[in-house]
Amino acid sequence: MLKAPHLRYDRILWVVFLLAVGLLLFAAIRRKKDAFADGLRVEVVPLPGGDKLISERDVRQALLISFGNTLEGTELGRLEVERMERVLEQDPFVLDAETYIDQKNILHVKVTQREPVLRVLDNNGGNYYLDKNGKKMPPSKNFAARVLIATGNVAPYTAEFREKKRNTLKDLFALTQTLLADEFLGSFIQQIHINNAGEFILVPLVGDQKIVLGSARKLDDKLNRLKIFYREGMPYSGWRAYETINLKYNGQVVCRK
Repeated sequence: MLKAPHLRYDRILWVVFLLAVGLLLFAAIRRKKDAFADGLRVEVVPLPGGDKLISERDVRQALLISFGNTLEGTELGRLEVERMERVLEQDPFVLDAETYIDQKNILHVKVTQREPVLRVLDNNGGNYYLDKNGKKMPPSKNFAARVLIATGNVAPYTAEFREKKRNTLKDLFALTQTLLADEFLGSFIQQIHINNAGEFILVPLVGDQKIVLGSARKLDDKLNRLKIFYREGMPYSGWRAYETINLKYNGQVVCRK
C-alpha cells in the first residue's frame, strides 16, 4: 500500500507568506504609481563661498520647458526622474542632479553646481569660466563668482585644450591649479595676464607691482622664489617699493622700482 507523501506545512506557509508579501508590494507600487505628485522641492547646493550660479527658479524653469508642466499633480508613474537628471546635467552650471520621490509623494530635485576656479576675459572677446575640471561655463546672470581672472592673449577654448602639446590656455589652467593649491598664493594673486609675447604676469591683491613669470616652465621654482622674497625681502622695503618683480631668470628675483 502506497503512503501519501508527507506534506511540509511550514514550507507551504512560507510560500503563501511570500506570495502575500509580493501581492501587497505589487499593490503598493501600483497605488504609488497611480498617485499624484503633491509638490516639488528644489535644492541647489551652494558653492564653498555660498554662491549660486544657478537658482532654484532656474531649475524649475528648465524642468517646465523640458516636461511641459509644473510636475505637481502629475501621476507618479509618469514622472521620468532619470530623464530629469539627464536634462538638468546638460546645463553648463550643473555638475550633478539627483531626483527622488519621498513617502509623502513630494518630488525632490537636488542640484550640485560646477565650481568655477578661473574667469577668462581674453583679447578675442571671450568671457567665460573654467571649472575645477577645465570645463567651460558661461557667465552667470545670478552671480559673478569670486575667482582668479585671466586676461590678455589667451588661446581660444577647445574641449581638448588640456591635451595639446603647446597651448597658452593649457599653461594658464595649470598655473591656476598651482596657485590655488598654495594657501598663500591662492588668496594673494587676483589676476593672471598673458602679454603678446606669451609671458605670464601675476597681479597681486596687495601692492601695485607686476610679477613677471615669463613662461609657464619651472613654476614651482619661480613661485617658491616669490614666496621667499615676500617673506624675507618685502617687509623691509614695503609693498609699494617695486613696480616689477621679475622671476624669469634662473635663481634670481630682479626688482625694478
